Amino acid sequence: MGVLVFGHRNPDTDAICSAIAYADLLQQTTRPDAVAACCGPPNKRTEYVLKRAGLPAPRLVMDVRPQVEDVCRRGVVTASFGDVFYEAYQRMKEGDLRAIPVVDDRRQVVGVLSVLDLMDLFFNEAADVTLARTVSSSLQKMCDVLGGTLLHAVEPDRRDELLVMVGAMSAEGFTERMQRYPSERLIVVCGDRPTIQLPAIEQGVRAMVITGGFKVTSGLIELAKARGVSLILSPFDTVNTTLRLKSSQFIDPVVARDVITVPGRATVAEARELVERSTQPVFPVVGDDGTLVGLAFKTDLINPPKPQLVLVDHNELGQAVAGADEAEIVEVLDHHRLGGGLKSTQPIRFINEPVGSTCTLVARQFRAAGILPKPGIALCMASGIISDTLNLRSPTTTDVDRDILGWLKGLCGADLDAYAREFFEIGSALRSSTPAEVIREDCKEFSEQGVRFSISQIEENGFDLFWERKDDLRGALEEFAKRNKLAFSALLVTDVVTNGSLLLLSQESDAWEDVNYPRLDRGLYSLKNVVSRKKQLLPLITQIIQASA
Repeated sequence: MGVLVFGHRNPDTDAICSAIAYADLLQQTTRPDAVAACCGPPNKRTEYVLKRAGLPAPRLVMDVRPQVEDVCRRGVVTASFGDVFYEAYQRMKEGDLRAIPVVDDRRQVVGVLSVLDLMDLFFNEAADVTLARTVSSSLQKMCDVLGGTLLHAVEPDRRDELLVMVGAMSAEGFTERMQRYPSERLIVVCGDRPTIQLPAIEQGVRAMVITGGFKVTSGLIELAKARGVSLILSPFDTVNTTLRLKSSQFIDPVVARDVITVPGRATVAEARELVERSTQPVFPVVGDDGTLVGLAFKTDLINPPKPQLVLVDHNELGQAVAGADEAEIVEVLDHHRLGGGLKSTQPIRFINEPVGSTCTLVARQFRAAGILPKPGIALCMASGIISDTLNLRSPTTTDVDRDILGWLKGLCGADLDAYAREFFEIGSALRSSTPAEVIREDCKEFSEQGVRFSISQIEENGFDLFWERKDDLRGALEEFAKRNKLAFSALLVTDVVTNGSLLLLSQESDAWEDVNYPRLDRGLYSLKNVVSRKKQLLPLITQIIQASA
C-alpha cells in the first residue's frame, strides 16, 4: 500500500507543499513507496504554486480507512457453470485456494465452489450403485480430461447423465450386467478386449473408452459408426481412466449459490460485520456493477494491514485525514503545538520545532541528507515558507526560515520577491469562493479544556471585500459551528499589506469583554499586528477559554 504523506484537513499551501516535498525526499532515501496525499483540494494559491513548479497535485484521499478492494486478492482464478471437476480443481491447486468464485460470462458472481463441494461430486452416494456410477458430463469434456482422442463422436458436446461400466469381468457376466441399464446412458471402459468391445457396440451404448492407448481396428471403428457408438482412446490404464471420468463431472450441481459478496468500495470495518459470523470459505469482492474484482478471506477482513501515514504540518488527530486513528503513524514533521490523541505502538520519528513553516523543516532535511531538490520541489518548499511566514514578515519567522529560504532561492530558478507578490495577489478567497468555502479553505479544529472550536485563516490584500461579505461570512461560521457541533468557529482575515487582521466569531462569550482589542461589531474584532493563527491568535483564545472555565 505504500506510505502516504499527508498534510492537515482543509490544507493550506504549507501543508500541500511540505507533503509533496517530503514524499519526494523519502522516495530518494528510505521509502521509495512514499506518496504525497491530501484530504482536501488545493486552494487557488496552491494551484498557482503547483503550476509554476510544474508539479502534480497530491493524491486526493478523503479517508484512509482501508476499503475491501485495497486488501483483497486480485487476479483471482474462477470457475463457470459448464466447467468440470478436473478443470476447477486444477485452478484451485494452481492458485493455492480452497475455494473459488463462480462467475457468468459477464463476470457477475453466481456462486462459490469449494474443495469440499467438489468431493461431493466424486463420492456421491456410494451406497447407491446407480448413483455411484453416474457421471454428468459430455463426451468432449471427458476426452479433454483424459487427454485422449475422439475416434468417432456423436454429439460430443451434449450434456449426458452417463453410467460408467468397467469391462473387467467375463464377457457373459458383463453382457448380462450391461443389459440392466439403458444403453443410451452407458459408457463402457475397457482395454484391448474384443469380447467386451463387440457386445457393447452391438447393444448401442452411448460411448466406449479404450484404455491403455491400444490401437483400434478400422473394422471396429466402422462398426461403432454404424451403431452410433462414440469411441474415445485413453492413454491411461483402466483404473486411472475411470478416476478421470469421475473427475469430468460438471460442477453445476454442487456450486453454493446463496453466497455473500462484498462491495469493493466498502470499508473493511463494514465488510467485517458482513462476514465475521459466516462459515463461507471465501468472499468474492465485487465492483459497483456487480462484476468480480477480487477475492477476500475472512482473515483479510478481520485483521487487515494498517495503512502507514506520515503527518506533516499537523500532529493532532482532530486535524488529520479521516481514519488516521486506525492507521499506523510512522513519522511526524510539524511546527505547531502538541495536540492530543496521537499514539503509536513503537517509537517513531517525531520532529516538531518552533519555525515558521513545515517546508522549512523539510528543506532542512534535504540539506542534511546532502540532496539538492529539483527546481520545482525547491520552489514548492519556498512557497510554503512564503505563505506561512507572509514572506518572512510574520512573528513566527525565525532565523532558520530566513536561512533555508535563502538556500532555496539559489535552487528554484525564480525571483522570489516578485514571485511572493504574485502569490499573494492570486486566489483571493473572498473574491472567488462562497462563504462556506472561505470557512473551509484553511480551517483547523482545536480542543481546549474540553471546548472544541475551529479557526480558519485567509490572507487578503486589504479588507474591502470582507466588509462587503461580512454578514454572509458570519452566517457561514454559525452554520459551520452548528453542523460540526463546535462551541464556536472563528475566521481570521489577514491583510498581507498592513500585517494586521480582523477576527470574526460565530459567537462570543462574556469573557471576550476583557480582550484588549477593539470590538467593531457583534463577534468582530480588529487585531493590529496579529497575523499568526498558531503563535498569536490560538494562545489568545486559549487564555480566554481558561479564564472562563
